[in-house]
Amino acid sequence: MKITLIITGKTNFEWVAQAFEMYSKRIKKYTHFDIKYIADIKNTKNMTSEIQKNKEGESILSALDTKDNVVLLDERGEDLSSIQFAGFIRGKIIASTKSLVFVIGGAYGFSQDVYKRADLTLSLSRMTFSHQSVRLIFAEQLYRAFTIINGEPYHHE
Repeated sequence: MKITLIITGKTNFEWVAQAFEMYSKRIKKYTHFDIKYIADIKNTKNMTSEIQKNKEGESILSALDTKDNVVLLDERGEDLSSIQFAGFIRGKIIASTKSLVFVIGGAYGFSQDVYKRADLTLSLSRMTFSHQSVRLIFAEQLYRAFTIINGEPYHHE
């Protein structure tokens, strides 16, 4: 299974980028893992949040293939524990899902068109995190999921 993470914008924090890279390398031991960066929208000063979401949404949708199984990371999504998330990943592996794509939106979330395209909306927490922090939190949880699936001593109950 190929897992892709689509991220809006790059991080300004070197420590986030370093930790994210570390977990990305660890994930690649288990599966094909790609990262696609969507460029930040330019000249947003005179744009409403809705216009920004729609422009980002167009970029996100153009990065998707029709066969992708798409999961949006959004605080209003379904709550899963780390064990449940590992079960979700395991289920996708068993179902021979070819392409699983997780998407981190920008500061204002996703456009309605992106929500319509999604197969699932998943929450990492009921709290709101910066989209820069979410990439690191998600990468750690994906790595954790693979260690749980493989019975490795990373996750403790």
